[in-house]
Amino acid sequence: MSLKTNLRVIEETGVIAIVRFDRSEDLIQVARAIAGGGVKAIEFTMTTPNALEIIAAARREFGEEIILGAGTVLDAETARAAILAGAAFIVAPTLNRRVIEVCRRYSIVAIPGAYTPSEILSAWEWGADLVKVFPAEIGGPAYLKAVRAPLPQIKLVPVGGVTLENTPEFIRAGASAVAVGSNLVNKKLVAERRYDQLQELAAGFIRAVQAGRNP
Repeated sequence: MSLKTNLRVIEETGVIAIVRFDRSEDLIQVARAIAGGGVKAIEFTMTTPNALEIIAAARREFGEEIILGAGTVLDAETARAAILAGAAFIVAPTLNRRVIEVCRRYSIVAIPGAYTPSEILSAWEWGADLVKVFPAEIGGPAYLKAVRAPLPQIKLVPVGGVTLENTPEFIRAGASAVAVGSNLVNKKLVAERRYDQLQELAAGFIRAVQAGRNP
C-alpha cells in the first residue's frame, strides 16, 4: 500500500499496537489476535530478538491485511534495514533527522519521537507524517492539548502511559492516534495464549478512540 493509504489507515483506526518482548515466539499469533480486534497498525520494536526476521515473516503472513512497523529505531541504518524487511512505518523514541530522510526516500510513514514544542515542530518541518509525543504520561492529555493550541497543524501520537481509560481523553485533546504497549499487548494474556481476550482488548481500544471522537 502507498504511504498515503497506510497513513490514512493509522489515523482512521486510531491505534498503533506496540509489540515488545524479550522472546520472539508466538508474535505472529499475537499480531493476528490484535488485528482481529480491529487494530491494523502493529509495531515490532527493534529491541525484540530477531526483529527484522519477525517483520519479514509477518509481512509474508499478512500481506497488506495489516500495516507492520518497526519501533525503537535509533538511526538511519536501522530504519533502512527495517524498511527492506517490510516495515511500512518507522517509529523512533527520539528525534533524528536522518531517520526521517530515509523514510521520505522510500515513501514510508515517519513517526519520530519528540516532547518539547521545539522538538515537535522540528520533526514536522523535517518531514514527519505523525509525531510521537513521548513520554506522554508526563503531562498527559492536558499537555497534549496545550501543545496543540499553538501547533494545531501537527498530527500527534501520544506514547507511554496510554490506557483504555485515558484514550478518549487523549483523542479529545487532539491526538490523531494513540500508540499502546503493555496495556494492550498484555504479557500475561500472551504467556497464557489467551488470544481471544487479547483480541477483545484490542477492540476495546478501538471503541475508546471512537468514544473520544464521538463524545
